[in-house]
Amino acid sequence: MAEESATGDKTEAATARHIQQARAAGNVPVSREATVFASLTAVVLVLAYQSQSGLRDLLLNLRLLLAQSHGPGVGVESIVPRVLSVVTPVLAAAVVGAAAAVLLQTGFLLSGSPLQPRASRLNPFAGVKRVFGWHGLEELLRSVGKLGIFGAAIWVAIQDDLPELMLLPREDPGRLPSVVIRPVFHILLASVLCQAALAVLDVAWVRFRYARDLRMSRQDIRDELKDTEGNPHTKARIRRIRVIRARRRMMAKVPRATVVVTNPTHYAVALAYDRAVNPAPRVVAKGVDAVALRIREVAEAAHVPVVSNPPLARALYHLDLDAEIPAEHYKAVAEIIAYVWRLGRSARPVS
Repeated sequence: MAEESATGDKTEAATARHIQQARAAGNVPVSREATVFASLTAVVLVLAYQSQSGLRDLLLNLRLLLAQSHGPGVGVESIVPRVLSVVTPVLAAAVVGAAAAVLLQTGFLLSGSPLQPRASRLNPFAGVKRVFGWHGLEELLRSVGKLGIFGAAIWVAIQDDLPELMLLPREDPGRLPSVVIRPVFHILLASVLCQAALAVLDVAWVRFRYARDLRMSRQDIRDELKDTEGNPHTKARIRRIRVIRARRRMMAKVPRATVVVTNPTHYAVALAYDRAVNPAPRVVAKGVDAVALRIREVAEAAHVPVVSNPPLARALYHLDLDAEIPAEHYKAVAEIIAYVWRLGRSARPVS
């Protein structure tokens, strides 16, 4: 039981395939603080851009509305469209900023998997566990800390504006918009700076938690390896079968070789040469130790000359099968083949 527990612990980093599967299922790290920062920044930029034109009209309309609020027949319906003409770009900027932040964090992933209905989401016990578990406590602490940071930052930002804000009840209502706009911008600027710092920390935390949640056990990695590359034992057996078959085909060419060059015990290289087919001798079989011994035995049984030349055998062994010998070995091989021909054997082609 202890061994099963040890192998079941998710202590290994997620593989690329596991991460890709999670991404395909819509499971990607997304920082809500970074999304809020992008949305808030877009809103502030739009407000700053409109401060010379749109905001002036908005303040004028608000001033007019406040000035005529005590009179009969105030045309609110005529002012609302003008207000919406200023507010709509702000709302659009917030939506675009949030969407851009999400797309950048997910690598422009568009997946419908998170929107699919799942029975597990309807489990009330799972919901209670999320609220009162470690995740709920973590969210509570984050919210309280965020509220404290924003409250302190906003308090520092509007300290210079407090004297003027304290006199607002005594001021003309028509001056209310022009007096409020400066502290509002100070609050927005402080909020953007705080949100930027929170976004950086939250991105790092979200990515850390994402990597932690995707960790795998060693058994998971072995199972994935079997799925992607097949059973290692089966692959090893297939490799052995291929090696045996290739060796059999190689050994079948030894009886028709021209000569076998040996080390004499560790290396053996069979050469075939037919002047009508190949311009140079080529390697038809090679091996070391047990394979070299088998090559010599097959050659002797087929009456193929076996010549000892250790330096040449070691050099020829590093050539590929069915490769022609390079020019630097022409002289040494030519001497051996000439010696074989003097013994009365002629070169025979290898199919």
